Amino acid sequence: MMLLLFIPIGITVNLAEKIGKILEREVPFSAVAQYYLDFTIYFANLLFPIFLFLSVIWFTSKLANNTEIVAFLSSGVSFWRFLRPYMIGATIIASFALIMGLYLAPKASKGFNQFKYKYLKNNSKVVKTTNIFRQINDNDYIYVSSFNPVTKRGINFSLEHFEGNKLKYKITANSIVDNDTMYRLMTYSKRTFGDHEDLIETSRRKDLILPFDADDLTPVEYIAETLPYDELTRFIKKEKQRGSSNIGRYQVVQYKKWSLPVSVFILTIIAVSVSSIKRRGGMGVNLAFGITIAMVYVFFDKVFGVMAEQSSFNPLLAVWFPNIVFGILAAYLLYNAKR
Repeated sequence: MMLLLFIPIGITVNLAEKIGKILEREVPFSAVAQYYLDFTIYFANLLFPIFLFLSVIWFTSKLANNTEIVAFLSSGVSFWRFLRPYMIGATIIASFALIMGLYLAPKASKGFNQFKYKYLKNNSKVVKTTNIFRQINDNDYIYVSSFNPVTKRGINFSLEHFEGNKLKYKITANSIVDNDTMYRLMTYSKRTFGDHEDLIETSRRKDLILPFDADDLTPVEYIAETLPYDELTRFIKKEKQRGSSNIGRYQVVQYKKWSLPVSVFILTIIAVSVSSIKRRGGMGVNLAFGITIAMVYVFFDKVFGVMAEQSSFNPLLAVWFPNIVFGILAAYLLYNAKR
């Protein structure tokens, strides 16, 4: 019910903000409809625990205001027994959130981001195109001072091949172009390092097959959000070998797929503990407190996520820190509510 109430409001607000650009660029209706379908899945997955949190507060506050919880407990029902249906419901919702986060949300995220950058942000840069340095396998390292993903052309290219800690040869070129089947290097030079003397080979133009794909040089910033969990795990492993600077960003997405379902249980316990007590201010006080808790949770989640993406802060700790803090809060509130 909360999703049905809030998602149409979110779509209406987003459409009111974006309608000018959509009409200006004459975006096809089918593309807009698909975008808002992806928009619904994307934000439903993102805000699932918050919607659950508010709905539990609303429902339990109604019970408390009607003095029904007092009747339950007075009849000999323990607080743990009273809590059991909430936890069963939370388990069902957490399972759904896990499946959605692992498989459905990545597909929606891909469509959502592609539409946003294609039609709403004037194809603004979502890839790193300058000073690209990557390890492409155990032995080879490449560098390109600038790369154009559209034309697949790079400037000031170099490839260094190591065996152990020893540099065996180095290839340099003023430019490199991907021709699908092979790479064309202009002003090509290869220096092979020997024990006694070096061998230098030069050519104005050279066609070579190299052990990397041009698309792998510049993955889009949001690529981790668009990959199912198994593909994401393989992608992160490959990016670690290549020395990517975006590992923190990718790992935050990976760890959130598991932390989100856990947060369902934590927020459910907090919501029940806060709203099961009948208060003088009624449901309004409980909802105000609940919204405050939700905003603090989102704040912690965003701040620590950005810290992990932009610094050397541990991504696993950054993702799980809000759950740890609010898990302690949930235990404290549950203890007092039980009393």
